[in-house]
Amino acid sequence: MDIKKDSFKAWILAARPKTLTGAAVPVMIALALAWADIHSLDNLTNAQLDNGSPVAHFNWTAAVLCLLFAFIMQIDANFINDYFDFVKGTDDRTTRLGPERACTQGWVSIGRMKLAIAITTILACQVGLPLISYGGIEMVLVGAVCVVFCFLYTTHLSYMGLGDLLVLVFFGLVPVCITYYIQLHTITPQVLTASLACGLVIDALLLVNNFRDRDTDRQAGKRTLVVGIGPKASILLYLGVGIIACCMGIVFMLNGHPFAFILPLLYLLLHFLTYTKMKRIWAGRELNRCLGETARNIFVYGLLVTIGLLI
Repeated sequence: MDIKKDSFKAWILAARPKTLTGAAVPVMIALALAWADIHSLDNLTNAQLDNGSPVAHFNWTAAVLCLLFAFIMQIDANFINDYFDFVKGTDDRTTRLGPERACTQGWVSIGRMKLAIAITTILACQVGLPLISYGGIEMVLVGAVCVVFCFLYTTHLSYMGLGDLLVLVFFGLVPVCITYYIQLHTITPQVLTASLACGLVIDALLLVNNFRDRDTDRQAGKRTLVVGIGPKASILLYLGVGIIACCMGIVFMLNGHPFAFILPLLYLLLHFLTYTKMKRIWAGRELNRCLGETARNIFVYGLLVTIGLLI
């Protein structure tokens, strides 16, 4: 691919726009949950509310800020991953199986990438700062933890087999629970369950990525979960996270949102088809097709759950 160094196209590729679905889905689901619960409250009179307080209202400004923060943090994480994997030697132009990376290919200079990391980190903090007005001073701690682990994931934790756990936390629990909390200042069992299901669905993307890179990761000393448990167990785990996530959706049915449980069964069909393709391909660059399909499946899941909650 002929890309001019430090060009606009180079930066778009470095930002990895396809990964933004993983950032959007948790916030989408959380906002849909908040919207549904707020409108359920709107059907009650103040006398029916336990504390007699006014009915809550959906805050669009806070919703946009949450989405922007998620997008910028994802781009920041991509830049950090691109830079540190190149510096550490994990990415090698001749052996890399995954999509091409900006620093490794020479599309973006090291100095410019370091500057971009600083800019996106600062920008994320600036976008997140106003959320204090909606979620309280504890949002400072949440933002700080997100930034710190954004760096720690690539530099240390992904090499220790903790990547999948971090996906559950930072693509499930944190974005779903915090986004919902900012709207309603509480977290319900339904929200907790939905956040874990969301994290499992998004972890499928990491699993297929690490499944493809299992041999090069092992050689580089990167002990991912896939390297630890082996390819046969990993491919079953890939199938399992989708099935478990959909089963957890029963919580929506129990809380009066049957379509949020029924509609994602279409996602499960797509997830199974991608799983069968992974089994057939098994190794090599062709698994990038499964990576792309998994990203699509994640967005389909998020969209179907969101629609189901809003019906």
